[in-house]
Amino acid sequence: MFYWFMKNLVAGPLLKSTFRPWVTGSDNIPKKGAVILASNHLSFIDSVFLPLVIDRNVAFLAKSDYFTGKGIKGWATKMFFKATGMLPIDRSGGKASEASLNTGLRRLAAGHVLGIYPEGTRSPDGKMYRGRTGVARMILEGHVPVVPVAMIDTEKVMPIGSRIPKVRRIGVVIGEPLDFSRFEGLEGDRFILRSITDEIMYELNKLSGQEYVDVYATSVKEKRASVSR
Repeated sequence: MFYWFMKNLVAGPLLKSTFRPWVTGSDNIPKKGAVILASNHLSFIDSVFLPLVIDRNVAFLAKSDYFTGKGIKGWATKMFFKATGMLPIDRSGGKASEASLNTGLRRLAAGHVLGIYPEGTRSPDGKMYRGRTGVARMILEGHVPVVPVAMIDTEKVMPIGSRIPKVRRIGVVIGEPLDFSRFEGLEGDRFILRSITDEIMYELNKLSGQEYVDVYATSVKEKRASVSR
């Protein structure tokens, strides 16, 4: 109820009137039933605007740090993420990663919409990077279709490191659903998982028009951090 209230009566109308997002392909999202929205990730606000421009409620997996902050800022951040339908996950790897996968699968089993960023983190420079195979595992284990979604110009509204967004239009391009049911039962095959993930990234790249770099975005961020020390 809180999510619906914020999306439809409070934050949603204000953000839509201010940033005037344009959308193409909204009919590609199934009207009911579980589905994964696989999106590129340019800005913090991707998780805000994508749910606003489609009719169904969307939950994104967000790192648990956003829900555990201290003081007024921590409380405000936690309430914001709850209001926008975020699900806290631990991204430290191992059993934590498995728990994150199960969190998403429970959402799908209930027939809901789950948003995933295959790149695993925001692009550090506006380019598109190699996808991680967790999205493929979730598709096969959840027995659900996946819809590729490209966020356009969100990094220009709120670049990494900025606190106040710039007012300008953004876009959302929604592609046709991808069906990987032919690979059911093969979620343990890493070559199949890589093939599915690469196909998703190929479709995302066509929709977004970003330059593609076949390395992980996290590797680029770590390298830049080590150079700046």
